[in-house]
Amino acid sequence: MARLALVVAFGAMVAAGLPSPGLFAALGLGLAAVGLGWVGFRKKGSPGRERLAGAAAMTVGVIGCLLGAARVAMALTALDHISRLLG
Repeated sequence: MARLALVVAFGAMVAAGLPSPGLFAALGLGLAAVGLGWVGFRKKGSPGRERLAGAAAMTVGVIGCLLGAARVAMALTALDHISRLLG
């Protein structure tokens, strides 16, 4: 579970840099990575490296989600600026 969470988390980071639909993919993948990382982290019987990988996936997933949210905010700000310029 922790490996899947890490793959999804780094997918969120990559998606944050992609063109138009990438920002929405970054938001979704970031949230999925946080959820999968939490599931991997909460398993008490797992070895330490798997729990640490779950925590790392949560961290990277949050960063990917924040990057996607920043891109959404920039797009909305740009649209507001353009609308003020036109009207």
